[in-house]
Amino acid sequence: MGALIMFTALGSVGLTAPADGPFSISITPVFLRLDQIALAQSNARVFGLDIDVKIGSAHFHYGWSAVPISSLTTNTDSKRL
Repeated sequence: MGALIMFTALGSVGLTAPADGPFSISITPVFLRLDQIALAQSNARVFGLDIDVKIGSAHFHYGWSAVPISSLTTNTDSKRL
C-alpha cells in the first residue's frame, strides 16, 4: 500500500512540475513520426507516446507506439529484384 502511494505521489508531482525543475515527467502524444532520424533509427511510428523523465541531470526517454511503421516492411535490399 505504501509503494502504491509513493508511486502515485511521484507521478503526480512529476507530471505537474515545470520542465526546467529538478524532477519532471513529460508525456507527449505522437500522431505520426516520419523524420529522417526516426527512419534511420527504426523509430518511425503512428499513434504513440513519447515519455520523458528528468531526475536532476539524468534524462530518460521512452517512445511507445501502437503501430510501429518500421516493422511493417519486410523486404530488404537483397530480396528486391
